[in-house]
Amino acid sequence: MSESNKDQLALLSQAGVSIWLDDLSRERLDSGNLAGLIRDQHVVGVTTNPTIFANALSAGEAYDEQVRELAARGADLAQTVRELTTTDVRNAADLFRHVYRASNGVDGRVSIEVDPRLAKDAERTAAEAKDLWKTVDRPNIFIKIPATEEGLPAITATLAEGISVNVTLIFSVERYRKVIEAFFAGLEQAKANGHDLRTIESVASFFVSRVDTEVDKRLDALGTDEAKALRGEAAIANARLAYAAYEELFASDRWAALKAEGANSQRPLWASTGVKDPSYSDTRYVDQLVVANTVNTMPEKTLFAVGDHAEIDGDKVTGTGAKAQAVFDQLSNVGIDVPDVFRTLEDEGVEKFEKSWQELLDTVEGQLGKAKN
Repeated sequence: MSESNKDQLALLSQAGVSIWLDDLSRERLDSGNLAGLIRDQHVVGVTTNPTIFANALSAGEAYDEQVRELAARGADLAQTVRELTTTDVRNAADLFRHVYRASNGVDGRVSIEVDPRLAKDAERTAAEAKDLWKTVDRPNIFIKIPATEEGLPAITATLAEGISVNVTLIFSVERYRKVIEAFFAGLEQAKANGHDLRTIESVASFFVSRVDTEVDKRLDALGTDEAKALRGEAAIANARLAYAAYEELFASDRWAALKAEGANSQRPLWASTGVKDPSYSDTRYVDQLVVANTVNTMPEKTLFAVGDHAEIDGDKVTGTGAKAQAVFDQLSNVGIDVPDVFRTLEDEGVEKFEKSWQELLDTVEGQLGKAKN
């Protein structure tokens, strides 16, 4: 990557956007690839999810040795999956430790998600989050909890234990407001439980590209000129509305009281920023969502595209709420059932991660079988 490319990523970082990589694998760790991205491309964090782990474990032989060791110890399938995934997260967290210290705990974070099959079970999700936190045993990780209705109390309960949380699978601004409420409640309980609020961090992962994918499909089905004119407008408008909600709720007296106790704000995180439609700019979900005190977690392909040709020229989000709302008014007017879009996306998101988790289990089960024979 040339010097000019590096400068584009530097501009993004200087604009207050934390650049995280949406991928993790044993190969990235062992080859020095991740260390190189930290050193050269301004990457200051990593997110994982069940799909990422499923892909990592099904590719190559990087995990074979550890699988053989676990098989020799008599580990069952659940224990093996837990060991494999938490080992990667622990090693990545150690790699980011200097970033964590330099940023006073804001960045240098590695996220690991609870078993997605628990997305509709608040009590078990909270228990799994606590167990993952203890198992990885690093201060610079996030436990990812889906923002389903059942996930909201689990978010509060996990934060109340002093555990840092990445709230994931957020699609609608309505749900995002509930996520922030759950965050406030969690910090209030954490304080009551005697935890130092300065040690707790959180991000709220708002999924971007999937909104355009679903809305554009419905616009194409409508087929009118008015509908076609709205293609590609929904996702960025939705994220901008989310940021407006963030600004509103973090200007409240309730937040002021928590901030006075040393609490850190829950930063918005733009997730699902790889572009699905080839007719769109491949950097649009990065350069059109530049605003300070946010995170953008992106696949490596998007990271390099941003470095190569993104136009990073200042804040694109602050003050855009009214214009973004107008987009959704127009979508409703042409016949898009916006609430149904978000329900569909959440259901599909949970389903996709459950499917990936099952693929992960099947892959590891096969590897264990080979190791025992």
